[in-house]
Amino acid sequence: MRVKGPSSRKHKKKILKLAKGYRGMRHTSYRRAKEAVMRALYYQYRDRKLRKREFRRLWIARINAAVRPYGLNYSRFIHGLKLAGIDLNRKMLAEMAVRDPEAFAKVVDRVKEALSKA
Repeated sequence: MRVKGPSSRKHKKKILKLAKGYRGMRHTSYRRAKEAVMRALYYQYRDRKLRKREFRRLWIARINAAVRPYGLNYSRFIHGLKLAGIDLNRKMLAEMAVRDPEAFAKVVDRVKEALSKA
């Protein structure tokens, strides 16, 4: 026997609330809303992981572009940072390259010194 009661109504209301703003039957029909919400939640979970990867790629591209005029490439620059004992993450290095080129130039000079000694 099928049970229709408060728990099933509560579940359906929860799904329809999550589907608020969806177009067509996806926000009124429970079956269509459930499909759309499940897909949306999957993408949401997956893309939280992807966002981290994409930002790291962006920071690396910015750092690489910023060090090229100094005669370095990204991998040599990162190696030089390790040798110089400079502990800055990629996010901060990319920010410096964009917003504070003078400070970034000083970091690059320190890296070049460390690379020449090694």
